[in-house]
Amino acid sequence: MRDNVVKDKSILFAIRIVKLYKHLTEIKKEYVLSKQVLRSGTSVGAMVCEAEHAESPLDFIHKMAIAQKEMNETIYWLELLTKTDYISEEQFENINNDALEIIKLITSIIKTAKANLNKTKHSN
Repeated sequence: MRDNVVKDKSILFAIRIVKLYKHLTEIKKEYVLSKQVLRSGTSVGAMVCEAEHAESPLDFIHKMAIAQKEMNETIYWLELLTKTDYISEEQFENINNDALEIIKLITSIIKTAKANLNKTKHSN
């Protein structure tokens, strides 16, 4: 079985998000924003896993696009948590760097999948 870098990175990212959620709820006593970042941050990996078993190339692209949107939403919640002083600028930069790396991978995967889909259409 070949390596799936984006899946591995998105799972590690989800683990970080779960730990952040626990910190926010147990230490900071923040329950609203933390739930939002938990939902979107763990959804990225779930969509990547769903894309692995997509029914068609279009379904694959669609699921990866949802993962991309979920990561964008996660970054929004992380920014809000930073600007409201629930997480430090340093904490934000650290997790945001991971988020940006994953979103770049996902974007690249989507572009490649679309290009391959267009090649297939034009060769028939």
